[in-house]
Amino acid sequence: MKLSKKSEYGLRALLELTLADGKATLQRHEIADRQRIPVEFLEQILLALKRAGLLSSRRGMKGGYALIKSPSEITLGQVIRILDGPLAPIGCVSKTAYQKCADCPYSDMPQCPVQHVMGTVRDAIAGILDNYTLKDFSAGQRKG
Repeated sequence: MKLSKKSEYGLRALLELTLADGKATLQRHEIADRQRIPVEFLEQILLALKRAGLLSSRRGMKGGYALIKSPSEITLGQVIRILDGPLAPIGCVSKTAYQKCADCPYSDMPQCPVQHVMGTVRDAIAGILDNYTLKDFSAGQRKG
């Protein structure tokens, strides 16, 4: 799995918002400057996170973005799925966007060696990312 720039920037933006949680809203240019993210790209990311119900925004002088949920309720897996889609390395092992392999010789058999291994990979990735919250991420905590 390779993390896209969209997810990388999204996590960095959420890190800023987590550090400001309960204290202030942050304007997009503040987040962009602190995290060295192109502001136009950041706007798309923030909009996606807002549509997914993670952020609120307010216009005006004291406007900006803020987390809607507590940082302890938002996982990194959740964020990456919002920005990049499923965590599964191949479609036939995805739990959220399953796609049957049309060209696979094992697709009609009860066992597929590729699916077995890639399912294990998916479970490992999800097991880590779904257990790290923004609170953990902002504190630099290492799990298990």
